Amino acid sequence: MNMNSLRAMSCALLACSLAISVGLMGSEKTPVFSGLTAHEWGTFTSIAGDKGQAVEWSPLKGSTDLPTFVEHFRNAGFKLGLRGTVRMETPVVYFYDSRETVSVNVRFARGVITEWYPQASRVDPTTALYDASLNGKQPDGSISWDAVAVTPGLREDFPADNRANHYYAARQTASTPILVKTPRGEQREKFLFYRGVANFAVPIMARLTNDGQVQIENRGEEVVPGVILFERRGEKVGFRVGGAVKARALLDPPELKQTADSLSRELEGLLVSRGLYQDEAHAMVETWRNSWFEEGSRLLYLVPDGFVNAVLPLSIRPVPVQTVRVFVGRLELVTPATEKAVERALATHDGAALSKYGRFLEPILQVMMKKESNPERLRRLQETLSSYWSAEVAKNLGGY
Repeated sequence: MNMNSLRAMSCALLACSLAISVGLMGSEKTPVFSGLTAHEWGTFTSIAGDKGQAVEWSPLKGSTDLPTFVEHFRNAGFKLGLRGTVRMETPVVYFYDSRETVSVNVRFARGVITEWYPQASRVDPTTALYDASLNGKQPDGSISWDAVAVTPGLREDFPADNRANHYYAARQTASTPILVKTPRGEQREKFLFYRGVANFAVPIMARLTNDGQVQIENRGEEVVPGVILFERRGEKVGFRVGGAVKARALLDPPELKQTADSLSRELEGLLVSRGLYQDEAHAMVETWRNSWFEEGSRLLYLVPDGFVNAVLPLSIRPVPVQTVRVFVGRLELVTPATEKAVERALATHDGAALSKYGRFLEPILQVMMKKESNPERLRRLQETLSSYWSAEVAKNLGGY
């Protein structure tokens, strides 16, 4: 045998020895989980006060935008009049590529979980212990699912109530179906869904300057990854994309010469850059298209990861090999254009125009009343708010 042959044989034996050694070392370690992946998206909705901070507000509406099979804290009218600084809307947790049965727990700082599906193992505080105030001494809210079977190939026999609803857009992903066994029978879905209301400060402030610009201030310790200033007046739409905000930023009002579709593409790109899959990003934008792009002005921002994990700690066992959480914050702005539009609708008794501002009508009217010096106008604004409130209460009591 020549020298080259001996050298080749030695290399082969060494490679074989290393492979056996690595195999033995690996067999002595605790096995890792088999590719379980979890992705989550959700929104924090707030409204800015006169100094730009998120203020307490009441949406003057119950949970009328969800399918009938969704579970509610007490009842679907519970949130009507529940004041808080943040409406946590439609977080959904997707799972992928595993045959695991997982347990999931979410805590919500200074908040209460108000809707969910599938049926949870526990929701705290319980309805009996809740004191009807987010300023009370009750503990943080939480929700748990003890046994969620992540089941590839499960027949997608998901519940539906035969009416159009933005809830269903979240199903349009390649996520693995889940199965939860409950006292009401097996419940199937493409995700875990929950919502809530809380009373904490959001990481960003935004207010209008005297010359009509929007001044943004980052109140947190992490960089805000991106912001979008959006405005809609009738059929006219505009938006301005800002970069990351480390401390402060100033944005000019957008020209109303763009389209909702172009904003959708911008948003999907931002969401994918934060770690969502393309179909997840599309599902999120489709879920909130009608709300994010409705009448008025607002700042949309990517919530820093550390903030999300601090106010909404998520625990999944077994621990996924990857967990991605992407939240969009919405900070509604009460601009002079919005005030004028509401004033005009009040003067002409235009209910359709008022309804465009829907759940934000109460805080808009509160801002207008705070500025109003004319007693007669102030009385009219107070009467409008009282009338709107009474109508919504009657509607909710009539349905439940």
